[in-house]
Amino acid sequence: MGKAYVVGVGMTKFEKPETRDWQYWDMAREAGTAALADASVPYARVEQAAVGYCFQASTAGQRAAYELGLTGIPVYNLNNNCATGSTALMTARQFVEGGIADCVLALGFEKMARGALGGGSGAGDFKTSPVARHYGIMAAAHGFEMSPPTAQIFGNAAREHMERYGTTEVQLAAVGAKNHQHSANNPNAQFQDVYTVDEILAAKTVHRPLTKLQCSPTSDGAAAAVVVSERFVDEHGLRGRAVEIAGQAMTTDTEESFASGSCIDAVGRPMSRAAARLAYERSGLGIEDVDVVELHDCFSINELLTYEALGMCEEGASGKLVESGATTYGGRWVVNPSGGLISKGHPLGATGLAQAAELVWQLRGEAGARQVAGARVGLAHNIGLGGAAVVTLLRKA
Repeated sequence: MGKAYVVGVGMTKFEKPETRDWQYWDMAREAGTAALADASVPYARVEQAAVGYCFQASTAGQRAAYELGLTGIPVYNLNNNCATGSTALMTARQFVEGGIADCVLALGFEKMARGALGGGSGAGDFKTSPVARHYGIMAAAHGFEMSPPTAQIFGNAAREHMERYGTTEVQLAAVGAKNHQHSANNPNAQFQDVYTVDEILAAKTVHRPLTKLQCSPTSDGAAAAVVVSERFVDEHGLRGRAVEIAGQAMTTDTEESFASGSCIDAVGRPMSRAAARLAYERSGLGIEDVDVVELHDCFSINELLTYEALGMCEEGASGKLVESGATTYGGRWVVNPSGGLISKGHPLGATGLAQAAELVWQLRGEAGARQVAGARVGLAHNIGLGGAAVVTLLRKA
């Protein structure tokens, strides 16, 4: 197996839906053009394109990629719920590592509607929803309330965490406060407002204990990465721009996701733990080597669950970890310097690639006011209910 490197990244500003006059192909053109320019690679050199989105029609990947060029290359359309962007990155890496192509574009985008996401039933028949089993676990343990389904299942995971480990509402709110604080320095973030823990606790409740400022918004936007082989890096003098994909793994639900009847397991902590373990094994790196993390904080509780899954603390100790300051500037790791999903925004197909873009900028020392001093290894974690978890370790070449 060869090595794979990211040599160019790009993203749009993430926007509140219906506030900017653009279509998904406009977003894709903006992000894709930026990534290619960052890599100094013309689209004519791209041999394959892996394109991710959740809410657009079939072959939207082609419509988006055609904005960059009409070269006839294969375009693969991918949909893996909120893990779609990292699935595109993983597909591109596999093409390169497997020797199928030397230069692949990973592209993700989403044009979303305003308001909270539904339960994933599409046409409305919940019995046929891919996530009906997950919500069945929730309903059996907690019943079903009239709050947004995704907030409800994660909110119930938060309730379980509080009951089991003594996690507090203040600790949950500390995640939101941290990520809003970080996004103030990110011009691509949907929000740049800073809030105190008290202000986050006082915000409108979406599903107890989660308030609005602990929940990721719906967003429009796109992100892209150019993934190439070591031969391509050397032939084109890109070593100074290259960031190695040192290890990567995707896992999906197993019996453990459902056997306990716990929302903590149904929303993916076991998947994330397994993906992290595999990524560490494949890279030869561990959480002790990581400097900067972009993880899937769709809700504040999921950031806490992910600390535990990644091995940043013992199970149940994540509330104390965030409260200690260990996951912000001056602490052991900087987690979500971009603002994360909570404040940067969450256009589903773009999220995993936006995480990769942030880490590439960090590892190159190009993150401006968000820069994590001396960052050499970054970790991205992207999860989709239904389910898929992708963990990627990136290392400056």
